[in-house]
This record gives sequence, structure tokens and C-alpha cells, in this order.
Amino acid sequence: MPAPYPVAVIPARYASTRFPGKPLTLIAGRTMIEHVWRRCQEARVFADVLVATDDRRIQDEVARFGGTAVMTSPDCATGTDRVAEVARTRADVEVWVNVQGDEPLVDPESLRVLARLFTDPEVQMGTLVRPLESTEVDSPHVVKAVLALNGDALYFSRAALPFVREPSEAAAVRRWAHLGLYGYRRPALMRLAHLSATPLEGAEKLEQLRALEHGIRIRCGQVTGRSVAVDVPEDVARVEAVLRGG
Repeated sequence: MPAPYPVAVIPARYASTRFPGKPLTLIAGRTMIEHVWRRCQEARVFADVLVATDDRRIQDEVARFGGTAVMTSPDCATGTDRVAEVARTRADVEVWVNVQGDEPLVDPESLRVLARLFTDPEVQMGTLVRPLESTEVDSPHVVKAVLALNGDALYFSRAALPFVREPSEAAAVRRWAHLGLYGYRRPALMRLAHLSATPLEGAEKLEQLRALEHGIRIRCGQVTGRSVAVDVPEDVARVEAVLRGG
């Protein structure tokens, strides 16, 4: 029988062009990977929280703070591939959640919203969106989501979508920003891991478009919480300021 709750997987790679060793960087006295793991535990919706890594240093750190790390292939091209590799060893788990390893401020409530999407048996893949701020509309760094009335994603783009032709219609259009958290029902995850890259994915540089282009529907949960990703060393100070309440 499938596990009654999802299993969270935190992909954690040591090698990074912009920030080598990022999962082990200290943030307010704890490594980043520990912060993410603790946030997952605080959500209290996961049957297990696993760290998927290809580096023994990360495995040792996870063991130090009491977590479980699973060694995966260094050839995994994406976090999805790493989650799928772990999932192949656990046929008892029906739903898997991919939690970004560079989001030390990930909101536990957002994780709960994502997990709850899968109480609907029709949902094969899920993600999260938040209201788009007016200052973000034209930023290619903030991914926009266009939703169907039932919450399924119609499209994701770096462009200012949707385009509103008549200004009088603007108030009726809700604009959403995408948050990079994903959940998958097992068959969808296994299928996605074997699908080839697609033209729109290549054009926008958005991996989730591969799912849409191959006909995998993505249900979007709506949240208000935001996070601060750590992409470069300078981002650590921003995260510490948030943790201090500054």
C-alpha cells in the first residue's frame, strides 16, 4: 500500500558554478541544508524527509544533525532526476515532493498547501503560486503563471503574461508568480524523468514546461508566503537579516 503521506526530497549538490559547496554554507550558525530540512519537518505533513546528494560531505552533515541522506548519481542533470532516482527505490510511496535545497526560508505552510493538493486523486503534479507584485511584472527573473479556472497551469513564462488588451479588463485578471516547489504522483514523476527536453522549455529555460508540453497537467496551490533563495554568497546576508527579523 502507498504511504499515507508524501515523502519530501531535498536535492543537494556540492558542485555549483556560482556557489560551490552551497548546501554546507553557514547561515545563522546552521548549514543551509539543515535549515531546509528543519522547515520540512516543521510542516508535519511528510512521512519522511530525505536529502538526495552525490557528495559524502553533505551526507556526513545530514547525519550530524539527525537527518537521512541518500546517495544519488553525479550524472543527475536536474533536481527532478535526483528525486526520481530516490523514488525508484521506494515503490511504497505514492507522492513525492521536491523541496529546493537553496531555500532556507521555505514556508512550512506552503509545504502543507502543496501536500494537500494530492488529496484530489486527479492531481498528477503540483506546484505553488503567489500573487505577482506590480514591480515584478516586467522582470524575467520572476516566472509568471497563467492558471485555468480549476487552478491547473495553462502556461509559465518569464514574459509579462497575460497580456491585457483593454485596460478596463485589467482588474478582472489575477496575476501569479511561480514558486519553485513541486509535488508528483509516482507515475507522473517516473514519466517526467524519462521525457526529452521540449522547445518551449528550451526557449524559456523553465523545466516545468516540459511537463506541460508532454501533456502532464500541473495543479497550482495558491499561497501568500515568500522565500529568499540563496543563489550567490551575497544572498546569505539577506537570509540572515530575515531570520533576525530585519
